[in-house]
Amino acid sequence: MKTDQKKEFYDKLEKKGVSRRDFLKYCTALTVTMGLSHSCVGQIAERIEKLAVQRPPVVWLHFSECTGCSEAFLRTPDVGGIILETISVEYHETIMAASGHQAEKSLHDAVEKYKGKFVCVVEGAIATSYNGSYGKVAGRTFLEIARDIVPKAAATIAMGTCAAYGGLAAAAPNPGGYKGVGDALGIQPINLSGCPTNPLNLLGVILKYLNKEAIELDDYGRPLFAYGETVHDTCPRLKHYEEGNFVGEFGSREAELGYCLYEMGCKGTETYNNCPTAKFNDATSFPIQAGHPCIGCSEPNFWDSMTPFYEES
Repeated sequence: MKTDQKKEFYDKLEKKGVSRRDFLKYCTALTVTMGLSHSCVGQIAERIEKLAVQRPPVVWLHFSECTGCSEAFLRTPDVGGIILETISVEYHETIMAASGHQAEKSLHDAVEKYKGKFVCVVEGAIATSYNGSYGKVAGRTFLEIARDIVPKAAATIAMGTCAAYGGLAAAAPNPGGYKGVGDALGIQPINLSGCPTNPLNLLGVILKYLNKEAIELDDYGRPLFAYGETVHDTCPRLKHYEEGNFVGEFGSREAELGYCLYEMGCKGTETYNNCPTAKFNDATSFPIQAGHPCIGCSEPNFWDSMTPFYEES
């Protein structure tokens, strides 16, 4: 990367309130998230700097969802700023100024211009019953749009549990026949499950994909670097209790109740995600750290299989 290009990259981040120090902090977090040693932080920073020059095109589709996954990275200013400087978002209903016919034209123009080269991010489940009539955009069903756009992409990322496995929309009785992208289209996307997905995991996948690195997936299509361990395995409550620091970290009342939230219905023992290490809101916290049991939101059919949430499994 040329010196002037690097300066331009950091200047743009500065304008978004992301200092060079903030950038390196999140490169460190991303390095940990991807399961790499601390010595790789510089390499990760260089990769992101190079991506800022290439700026791969991204078409982001919204189907049956709450936009929570988009909000997760938009409301994580540092990571969101980095992501938006490393990819070129050609279409995204939430952040684009265009609407109506103009928005539809932007979508079709982007798909044709970058056919076979863009990354398609899908947020939300796809209705399949009654020819997909339970969900439409611009007169076309979610299913029609997905069948048209997704096959033209170089890669597809299912963002959030709804896109990955159907999520809340697919909960019983599911009259709309909602499914995840993979099941609806018969393909294998990279599933970044979670409600919402952590933005660091999205950035990690983009980095690996564009650097032509193999992305090892589990049986549910999730990248192992983010979903290789259970929430319980890396839970800070367990760590602090074993080290004798539990009371000082979490307070005496919680210490009286016990270090683990399993009896409150925590599903961390059967949920695979890196929430305890990646955290949310600029790595501020995650549900268990805030005293709320894990509800297993990154697992397939979690709404049906994990409920009632406040009872032991």
